[in-house]
Amino acid sequence: MKQKKMLTLTLSQLKQIYSQDIPELMEIATRNSTIEDFKSNLSLYLDTCKIDGEIAEEAREQIRLLLHYDGLNVHELSMGQDMPVQTIRLLYQFLTGMLENVEMPTDLFIEIFQLFKRLKGEEVSIPSPQRIKNRSDRWATGLDEEVQEIRAENKERMLHLLIQKIENRKSKPSVRFHFEEGMSYEEKYQLVSEWWNDFRFHLAMAIKSPIELNRFLGNSLSSETMYLLYKARKKEMPFFATPYYLSLLNVSGEGYNDEAIRSYIIYSPRLVETYGNIHAWEKEDIIEAGKPNAAGWIIPGHNIHRRYPEVAILIPDTMGRACGGLCASCQRMYDFQSERLNFEFESLKPKESWEHKLRRLMTYFEEDTQLRDILITGGDALMSQNKTLRNILEAVYRMAVRKQKANLERPDGEKYAELQRVRLGSRLLAYLPMRINDELIDILREFKEKASAIGVKQFIIQTHFQTPLEVTPEAKEAIRKIISGGWTITNQLVYTVAASRRGHTTRLRQVLNSLGVVCYYTFSVKGFNENYAVFTPNSRSMQEQMEEKIYGRMTPEQAEELYKLLEIKTETNEDIKNGNEKSQATIKKEPKEGTATLIRRFMKKHHLPFLATDRSVLNLPAIGKSMTFQLVGLTEDGKRILRFEHDGTRRHSPIIGKMGEIYIVENKSLAAYLRQLGKMGEDPEEYASIWNYTKGETEPRFSLYEYPDFSFHMTERMSNLMI
Repeated sequence: MKQKKMLTLTLSQLKQIYSQDIPELMEIATRNSTIEDFKSNLSLYLDTCKIDGEIAEEAREQIRLLLHYDGLNVHELSMGQDMPVQTIRLLYQFLTGMLENVEMPTDLFIEIFQLFKRLKGEEVSIPSPQRIKNRSDRWATGLDEEVQEIRAENKERMLHLLIQKIENRKSKPSVRFHFEEGMSYEEKYQLVSEWWNDFRFHLAMAIKSPIELNRFLGNSLSSETMYLLYKARKKEMPFFATPYYLSLLNVSGEGYNDEAIRSYIIYSPRLVETYGNIHAWEKEDIIEAGKPNAAGWIIPGHNIHRRYPEVAILIPDTMGRACGGLCASCQRMYDFQSERLNFEFESLKPKESWEHKLRRLMTYFEEDTQLRDILITGGDALMSQNKTLRNILEAVYRMAVRKQKANLERPDGEKYAELQRVRLGSRLLAYLPMRINDELIDILREFKEKASAIGVKQFIIQTHFQTPLEVTPEAKEAIRKIISGGWTITNQLVYTVAASRRGHTTRLRQVLNSLGVVCYYTFSVKGFNENYAVFTPNSRSMQEQMEEKIYGRMTPEQAEELYKLLEIKTETNEDIKNGNEKSQATIKKEPKEGTATLIRRFMKKHHLPFLATDRSVLNLPAIGKSMTFQLVGLTEDGKRILRFEHDGTRRHSPIIGKMGEIYIVENKSLAAYLRQLGKMGEDPEEYASIWNYTKGETEPRFSLYEYPDFSFHMTERMSNLMI
């Protein structure tokens, strides 16, 4: 039966399908008067039934696992609650007619049907390369001419609205962006057209209200959406979108599908309903003075987040606590709710006390035995002003020097980890690429030259492009500039429903790789209720990994070749043209091509449509990233109960030894997900194999993301830890 039809069946209709297609299961249910007898005879059936093929064997083992867990209680980690598992009990009640007068979703029994059907041994074929190409090619990019034409019209409409906005401002006029008296409309238009290329203009003119948002989107929002946005505003939920980013949407009714962008801007009903009662998914972000966080680390306040031994996040008390826009699926929505992050730029400008606080925070990194990686984020690291960012990077450099110097006095085996990796987390390459100006590149280049001289190896801008539609000519130029400064750009994709459509992620990898960006993570959305609208089940991540990403997978030899290409400190054509100071010997050793050229040549050489360097993962509360899971049960409404294991390829906080089994309940059933895709215009049949993915394994990391070895033996002792 086609997926689309099955998703619409009633309970009674679905029961008929069971009788027709799995009569042996119906027979076992009807001839046993108790759940215990049903489970016993079902187990016997699994032992004796004919199994043909790997898929059928996996299905049998999966059903056995559901039998094992039925009747047990598990501790769901994200909510911190115990819950019963009664998958087989509910199946028995359904088959024996006990649920006929009960209003209950069909999703649980649709999934169980798919599971028992796999006992028949029907093989699922992997889509061909041509099929993958066809699925990828249907997604437009921001570099396509047709897309740029629509956006040019959007920009033209917005320029006139911005003139009105400046003219009608009741607040004190901006020192930088205001009209002189007596200016003609044409002069104002020319001025606003010039200001459009200034990122500060977009921040100053950001849209913060529903009525203004609708006006900038050509009054295209529905009454339902407007009601929802007014409700969000009444709850004091922040909203912030720049004219540039809004111009990426398509309000024409024809042309490209902008759902992947739109779902980042327009809040869902459940998000608005939940706002004010959002809990922290990442339990380690809850900090109490003098107490360890959920991962066991002692943290000096909310400026530092930490779950792993080697790396900690630094969130400065600067404009870096803000963003270029508020993503609807933001993992730090809890912090916006708590008002630690906001869009009040004046209040976020660094105070004199910040300099003292920064020194204290650097001491935390300096005196920690294991920290070797600092991720400066927020908010958004590049929201900080250039002067402020320069000061932060200077503080990081001085900390690294002091840590090295102190190590000279420590014997081998007791030395501390020294700084190896510096990362800046920023979505401004997508949200506001004009921010990447020449002064910023000078700061990045100068810091890299100094830090490289003392042994820091890796310099990374960790960005977040959500869709190929965000890769605009402006974003392309921002990427080029950053790479010209010698920094590597890696991308993290949040795997929302819109982003999870067939071919969408492969298209994003293609366009980013062609510009020199290396993909890093594909994140499952945290499964709390506020994210219901954008949540994609983890089985879809596994399906994408095994059926689509596989065509960008490299052999170990190819991966090593690519790593060496990226590891070389390349001398770009622009560096040579601008006469940056380097010895002639160094220039001769280094290739003259930029990263983008090297990657494109590598892909062409090995016939790779993209590079599968990213790992699909879920952030487990207090544990870290993993995609190693097993289905152990289903809730009454069909949501999967997954047992996770931590990523065994990296070091974790010792807290994992005391946490026991890790269980996470997904917030959406597979059937609900497929219905949602159907409403987006997707054919659920294209995703039919999703039911097969009841377990996962975390992918190995690409070598570029591994820490280099030290030339000394460091201590195994962990500091700032309390278990």
